[in-house]
Amino acid sequence: MVFPAFKIFPENRESHKSNEFKIEPETRKNEILSLIESGLEDVSFSRPRKDLSWGIPVPDDPDSTIYVWCDALANYISAVGYADENGQFAKWWPADVHVIGKDILRFHAAIWPAMLLSAGLDLPKSLFVHGHITVNGRKMSKTIGNIIDPVELVNKYGVDAARYFLLREIPSAEDGDFSYKKFEDRYNGDLANGLGNFSARIVSLAKKYLGKENIEVPNVIVVRAIENAEKIVAQKINEFKLHEALAAVWELIGFGDRYLNEHEPWHTGDKRIIFNAVFLLDRLTEILRPFLPSTAEKLRQSVSVRNNIVEIKKSGILFPRLPRT
Repeated sequence: MVFPAFKIFPENRESHKSNEFKIEPETRKNEILSLIESGLEDVSFSRPRKDLSWGIPVPDDPDSTIYVWCDALANYISAVGYADENGQFAKWWPADVHVIGKDILRFHAAIWPAMLLSAGLDLPKSLFVHGHITVNGRKMSKTIGNIIDPVELVNKYGVDAARYFLLREIPSAEDGDFSYKKFEDRYNGDLANGLGNFSARIVSLAKKYLGKENIEVPNVIVVRAIENAEKIVAQKINEFKLHEALAAVWELIGFGDRYLNEHEPWHTGDKRIIFNAVFLLDRLTEILRPFLPSTAEKLRQSVSVRNNIVEIKKSGILFPRLPRT
């Protein structure tokens, strides 16, 4: 069973060039265009049954079976109801973003689109290709023994801490390096000392000085800082630059810290300043939600602002500081 790639790829190439099928980053798009331009041969979807006894039989050819990799690609549409009549496929396909690793680019940017086009189906709207994670500068290898167990990492530090490191430390479209030192430095510096201390200060001040009272409209400088951060985050997410989106979030946290340090409401008890800080934290919670959902929920359970009325619920330590190792 042979898939006629040579008939499909000219149309596939034009989809890539026109960004009808958008590939990010640009270097990966150029890589696959170069592959297509160099010329491609037909692709075999089957193997002789004597060599591959398991698998899906080829229709009308009992001596052949369909090879697993093309069946794996087809799972993308079968999983969302391609063969069903319940309307789910139209709801979920085409995918807005298909996320893959760089080592499977050829299958997902050339062969899979060709399969879809041959079946008369829409391509995913975009393909985002990420890099690999190294450990202490070396490729992960069972032989070397430098494998990082994600379950152990999450059990020790928490899901959101692991999410934060991978999203912030590693450029979204490039290779990035993991080490426990880098992880713990980010954890203590950005999460425990940064977000954790910032939110704890605000909740403590709100508990001490604010009740369920209506306070004036937030300061325009604070509102502008929030809106600027929201704009940058949205832009960077659309560009698949998640590390830069999180950098903008932490710039907003830095702004909030400077605002508090400048006005020192713990000395003055100035309710307007404290309310502005609470308002910033409330909006920050929603900006953080796509990146750190569990943390955002904890913040929402601590303090919120509705119609300029502060509601203080409960507080706790978001990220306990790790001891120095």
